[in-house]
Amino acid sequence: GINAEYMGAQHLSLECKRRFYKAWYRAKKKAFVKYEKKWDGGKIKDKYLLKDLNTIRTHCTVIRAICHTQMKKLKIGSKKAHVAEIQVNGGSTSQKVDFCLSLFEQAVPVGSVFKSDELVDTLGITAGHGFEGVTHRWGTTRLPRKTHKGLRKVACIGAWHPARVAYSVPRAGQHGFHRRTERNKKIYRLGKSIAEDKFNARCEADLTDKAITPMGGFPGYGSVTEDYVMIKGAVTGHTKRVITLRKTLTTPTKRWMSEAISLKFIDTSSKIGHGRYQTSEEKRKFLGPTKKHPAP
Repeated sequence: GINAEYMGAQHLSLECKRRFYKAWYRAKKKAFVKYEKKWDGGKIKDKYLLKDLNTIRTHCTVIRAICHTQMKKLKIGSKKAHVAEIQVNGGSTSQKVDFCLSLFEQAVPVGSVFKSDELVDTLGITAGHGFEGVTHRWGTTRLPRKTHKGLRKVACIGAWHPARVAYSVPRAGQHGFHRRTERNKKIYRLGKSIAEDKFNARCEADLTDKAITPMGGFPGYGSVTEDYVMIKGAVTGHTKRVITLRKTLTTPTKRWMSEAISLKFIDTSSKIGHGRYQTSEEKRKFLGPTKKHPAP
């Protein structure tokens, strides 16, 4: 194939335009203003843009959709959207192009891409620790107390010959803030937003009216009000850091990879203290009338 021209939608949200500026508050905010004039009511009216679209259909073999996240749905303080290219597979080139055109200016919910009990890979950036020494970075044993010029070191970094330091010798350097991919994470639940399902943490054995957000909120994050994905195990990175999910690249070979999961209980007690109560109503019922919540 060939490298064709960029094919974009008529309207781009402000959160997406923020990504193209370093300082939005002092920018002219003129990104894609001229490009919008090539469209008319959702249809292409510029002949050169139509020519580029025809070139993509006839000559290109790989089609990728440029997508961005909806930061306005999150209350985490960030307004600048994350932009990523997502390759479209399956069907002919013309069908791929039509599929991408149908998604212009449309939201793609996570439930339309993934499904429950499916395996996914998580791509993210680990928590950064800056420039660290060998003791913390590699877990080497400290030297004896009376060691000259410090004891959090590696005593011998190699023989005289070969006259170089091997790659396997622990050295000080950057620790954390690395891109990592973790494979075969099982999806336990795809939850709806609060607007669609007010009590989206119900289970078949626990019919308590409660949402997925624990009491007091998730530490360092807050409340989850939009669609959520519950994954088994830990996920790379710090709180509020963007995570990329993709379908697993390997064929499931073990029984646990394909078994159906039916959750019986989701713990929504506080993750900050000891967490004795599942909901605020349960806490008030157990404690009785208080100064903050007197008897009616």
